[in-house]
Amino acid sequence: MLDIVPTADRAVNQEAPAGRATRFTGRQRLALFVLLTASFTLAVDFSILNVALPTIGSDLGFALDHLQWIASSFALCAAGFTLFFGRLADLFGRRRLFLLGMALLGVSSLVGGFAHEPVVMIVSRVAQGLATAMVVPAALSLLTTSFAEGPQRNTVLGLNGALMAAGFTTGAILGGVLTDLLSWRWAFFINIFVAVVVLVIAPFVLSESRPHERPKLDLAGAVTVTLGLLALVYGLTTAGETSWDNPLAWGALLVGVVFLVVFWQIEKRVAHPLVPVAILKRKTVAWGNVAGLLAFATETSLVFLLTLYLQKVLGYSPLAAGLSFAVLGAGTVLGAIIGPKVIGTLGSRRAIVAGFLLQAAATFPLLFLGPDSGWILLLLVATFIGGVANLVAIVGYVVTSTSGLPDNEQGLATGLVTMSQQIGITMGIPIMSAIVTARMNALGETGAASVLDGVTTAVGVNAVLCVLAAAAIALFLRHSTSDQLNA
Repeated sequence: MLDIVPTADRAVNQEAPAGRATRFTGRQRLALFVLLTASFTLAVDFSILNVALPTIGSDLGFALDHLQWIASSFALCAAGFTLFFGRLADLFGRRRLFLLGMALLGVSSLVGGFAHEPVVMIVSRVAQGLATAMVVPAALSLLTTSFAEGPQRNTVLGLNGALMAAGFTTGAILGGVLTDLLSWRWAFFINIFVAVVVLVIAPFVLSESRPHERPKLDLAGAVTVTLGLLALVYGLTTAGETSWDNPLAWGALLVGVVFLVVFWQIEKRVAHPLVPVAILKRKTVAWGNVAGLLAFATETSLVFLLTLYLQKVLGYSPLAAGLSFAVLGAGTVLGAIIGPKVIGTLGSRRAIVAGFLLQAAATFPLLFLGPDSGWILLLLVATFIGGVANLVAIVGYVVTSTSGLPDNEQGLATGLVTMSQQIGITMGIPIMSAIVTARMNALGETGAASVLDGVTTAVGVNAVLCVLAAAAIALFLRHSTSDQLNA
C-alpha cells in the first residue's frame, strides 16, 4: 500500500529548495497515474459536450431553451456538493469515497451514452456531477496526504493543476473530434473505460485514510451549505443563459447568500462543524481560494470569449475553434513543469502574484484583435503565454490552500480548493457573456463587428481582473502568526 506521509507543520512559503531531487517509487508513480487520470477525466467532462449540444438536442428531442441544462446540470451538482463530499472524505475515508465516485461515474456514463430521451440524459449528467463532487476533492486530498509537503508535493500538485486546467480546453477539442468522427455518445463511453481501469488499479496503490474515532456529521451545516452553493450556481447559470435582469437569477443568488449566512452561524455553534471557522480565518486558506476562484474564472471565461471571436468573427467551425486552443493546452503543460520551480524560488504567494501579472500582460494585447484571420497568430502567442502564467497561479493557490494543515483536514481543504475551481468556472462565463451582451445592446447591432467590440470589451475587463487579483494577493495573503499557531 502507498504510505501516507504526514503533512509538515510549517509556513506556506518555507518551501524546500527547488533544486532538491524529487524521487517517486514505482507504486507512487502508479498512484499518481490513477489519481491524475481520474481528475483529468472529470475536468474534461466540464466542456466535452459543449460543442456537441446542438447534435445531442436534435438526436434526443431537447427544446432549444432547455439544451444548456445538459451542461448546467453537471456543473450545478459538481460545484454544489463538492464541499460536503470533501468533508465526508475526511470522516469516512478518502479512498472509499474516491472509489464510490468512480463507480458512479462509470454507471452514469453508461446511462448517458445509451440515453434516447431528455430526462435520462439529464439524470445521467446529474449523477456525473455528483461523481465529480466525490472524486475530485478525494483525489486531491489523497495527493496532499500521500506526498511530503515541499518539492515532492509541489510537483504532484503542479501536474494535477496542469491536467485540471488543460481538461477544460481538451474537452472542447475532444468533443468536436468525437462528434465529427464518431458520435457524441463516445464522450460518455470513454469515461466507462477510465472508470474500470481506475477501479481495478486503485485498491492496490492507495491506502485508506480516516480518523480512528468518527465524529458526528454536521448535517445542518451540510444541508445549508449545499443548498446555498446550489442556489448560487443556479443563479449564475441562469444569468448566463438568459440575462442578469432575470428575476430567477437574482432570486437564486439572494437565496444562496441567505443559506450561506445561516451556514456560517451554524458552524460557529455546533460541536463538530462541517467547516471549522478557524480554518476559514487562516489567510492562506481564505485568500488562497480567492486566488483560485479568480484564476479559473478569468482563464475559462477567456476561452469562452475567444471561442466567440473565432466562430462569430473569423467564421471558424466548432472543431477548428477547439483545435486552436491546443496551444493554450501546451502552455498549461509548461506552466505545470515550471510552477513548482517558481514556487521553490519565489514562494507560493509571490508565484501567484507573478502568475496573475503575466496572465494580465498576455491578455491585454487581445484587445487589439481584428476581423481578419491574420490576427490568429497574436491569439495563439497570447493564449500560450497566458496558459503558462495561469498554471503558475493555479499551482500556487493549491499549494497555499493546502499547506500547513493536519491530515485530518486535508479533505476539507481540498474540498474548498475544488469548490473555488468549479465556482470560478461557473461564474466567469456568465459574467463575461453579460459584458459582451451589454456592449452589443449598447451598439444596437448583432453582426460580426458588434460581436468583436463586445468580445474585446470583455477581454479588457478580464485583464483588469487579473491585475486586481495580483494586487489583492500581494496585499492580503501574508502568512500570519495565527496561521502558524493553527497549523
